[in-house]
Amino acid sequence: MRRALDVAREAALADEVPVGATLVWRGEIIAVAANAPRALHDPTAHAEIRVIRAAAALLERERLEDAELWVTLEPCAMCAGAIAHARIGRVYYAAADPKGGAVEHGPRLFTQSTCHHRPDIYAGIGEGEAAAMLRDFFAARR
Repeated sequence: MRRALDVAREAALADEVPVGATLVWRGEIIAVAANAPRALHDPTAHAEIRVIRAAAALLERERLEDAELWVTLEPCAMCAGAIAHARIGRVYYAAADPKGGAVEHGPRLFTQSTCHHRPDIYAGIGEGEAAAMLRDFFAARR
């Protein structure tokens, strides 16, 4: 989670919403990414999507069953869908997102009967630091 928090901080400095993600494959970090929708002019350039794409390209495979995704904010519906399609085994996230999250809030995607893959979920790791970073980011823009 430390690496994900570090790239989230870098995202904030680039005027992106401070969300970072790391993907661990068989005990090794193989991909790291931050939110970049503004920089890339791409609404799908969330940290989770970017790190999944990078890992899949590196491993030359679309399924990441043995992977762990570490992310600083509860994944949204788009990212949760990508996590399910990639078959990621475990997701660790820091801060809850009552407004936009889709894991323990909103649609709770992984609990739906139509969801074809349900990763193990671990919430709250690094929550205080991630939540403070997000609060500070949005407070500075209001």
